[in-house]
Amino acid sequence: MKKLIAISGGIGSGKSVVSKILTHMHYCVYDCDSRAKILMDTSSTIKQQLKELISPEVINFNNDINRPLLSQIVFNNSTALATLNNIVHSAVKEDLLNWVLNVDSNIAFVETAILYQSKFDTIVDAVWEIEAPIELRIKRVMSRNNLTRDEVQARIDAQTFTPKELHQDTITIYNDNIRPLLPQICFYLNHIS
Repeated sequence: MKKLIAISGGIGSGKSVVSKILTHMHYCVYDCDSRAKILMDTSSTIKQQLKELISPEVINFNNDINRPLLSQIVFNNSTALATLNNIVHSAVKEDLLNWVLNVDSNIAFVETAILYQSKFDTIVDAVWEIEAPIELRIKRVMSRNNLTRDEVQARIDAQTFTPKELHQDTITIYNDNIRPLLPQICFYLNHIS
């Protein structure tokens, strides 16, 4: 039976690093962020909803999404962020479920920063929660995305969510620059039942 495992954690925690390691180990990993961007760029329905429900200015004259403006709006307005997530989540979920059907492996992974908000926790068999100290996360994102500390903190605050209940099969992988990642990943891969 095919297993779908979520790779989750806040911005800057190291989800993408874990995903890259798994990809190099020949595991299939679905990246929600990159797929969401592709779906947003190619779906006229999504673009129309962004225009109508968030702001007409987020769609340029050439029908492209003005991502800096969209980010500025949603990361400073929780209602706009919830609207964006509602628009995109259903398209990503459908795309993910189709992708899983076509994966030629017994184990597949999905990388997501908003596991519980998107309700993807209801479709995965297990969760690998990636954790790192907040200061390390802020430094990573500032360096990687060329953002200010306040901009990073706004994104962290916007994505912070405490579920009422964690997925029943949740493990923690520490990406704190102290404990090596690879032994943790190999250990948990060997213990997938």
